[in-house]
Amino acid sequence: MPNVPFGRVILIACTFLIPASASANGEVNLYTTREPGLIKPLLESFTDRTGVTVNTVFVDKGLAERVAAEGANSPADVLMTVDFGNLVDLKDAGVTQPVNSPVLDAAVPKNLRDPEGHWHGLSQRARVLYASKDRAGLATFRYEDLADPQWQGKVCIRSGQHPYNNALIAALIAHHGESDTKAWLDGVKANLARTASGGDRDVARDILGGICDIGIGNSYYIGLMRSGAGGPDQEEWAAAIDVILPEFEDGGTHVNISGAAIAKNAPNRDNAIALLEYLVSEDAQAIYAEGNFEYPVVAGATIDPIIAALGALSADPTPVTDIAVHRKRASELVDETGFND
Repeated sequence: MPNVPFGRVILIACTFLIPASASANGEVNLYTTREPGLIKPLLESFTDRTGVTVNTVFVDKGLAERVAAEGANSPADVLMTVDFGNLVDLKDAGVTQPVNSPVLDAAVPKNLRDPEGHWHGLSQRARVLYASKDRAGLATFRYEDLADPQWQGKVCIRSGQHPYNNALIAALIAHHGESDTKAWLDGVKANLARTASGGDRDVARDILGGICDIGIGNSYYIGLMRSGAGGPDQEEWAAAIDVILPEFEDGGTHVNISGAAIAKNAPNRDNAIALLEYLVSEDAQAIYAEGNFEYPVVAGATIDPIIAALGALSADPTPVTDIAVHRKRASELVDETGFND
C-alpha cells in the first residue's frame, strides 16, 4: 500500500445496504483532483456503511500521466476529477477500464457517462447567467443572446480558454457548428464591458460595481456566495444579481460534471465499484448537494435549498462525449477571434 498523505477515513453512522460487489472489509485507493475537504464527508460515510477503508491521494495536476507512469503496479483503484473533458482524457490515455454496473447505469443519465462504461458523472454544475437586479430585468435567457448587440458593453466573463468556458463554447459548436460559434464569439467579444478575465465570482462583483449588467458563471458559486461561505463581501455580490438558467435555442441548460473512473489496473476492483455505486446513492447525492452546492446526477435526489431556489434544471441532453470532441476547436476559435485580447 502506498504512503498516502491524507490518511484513512472512517466515521459517521447511518444504515446502508452494502452493494453486492463490496467486500465486508478491505480498502480502496482513491486518486482525486478534487480538494480532499470537499469529498471527505462522502468518504467517511462510505467507510462507515461498508467497513472499507478509503486511502486518498490528492493529485493536483497530471492525474493521467501519474497513473500511466505507475503502470501495472499502480495502487490506484478510483480516479476522480472535475470536468467531462478530464474524464474523456483519462479514458483516451488508457488508464481506465470499463465497468458493467446496473446500479451506475440506472442512476447516471446516459448523456453524463461514457458509452462504454469507462467513467460516470457523479454531480453537475450548471453554466448560468448572472444578471443585475436593478439594470437587466430578465426572466429568461438563451446562451445565443450573449452576442445580441443590445448587450454591447454590458457583458462580463472569465477567459474563453478556461475549462468552464471551453466546455460551453464546445457545446455551442455541437449545437450550431463552427461558423456560427465563431460569429457568436465575435458578438460576445464586442459586448464585453472589460477584458475576459478573472473568475466567475468576479462577474458578480463587477455587476454590483456597475461595470457590467450580465455575465456567465457556474451555479455552485451562487451557493458559496449566498451561503456566506465566501464572506460578507461575496454575500453582497450575490444579493445584487438574479440568477437565470439559460438554455440553448435547441436544447437545455449547459452542465458540466464531476465524475470518476475505475483505474485500469485497480488492485481492489470490487471495492472500487462499490465506492462508485455508493456515490450515486440517495445519501451520497444529498451530501454532494449540501457540501458543494452541486446538482445531483440522480433524478429526484435532494438539492441544496439555495440551488433549488434557482429553479428547475432542464439540462441539455447532448451527450457530454459529443461536446468534448469539440474542445480543441473551441480553444482555437477563442484565439482566432482574439476573444481574450
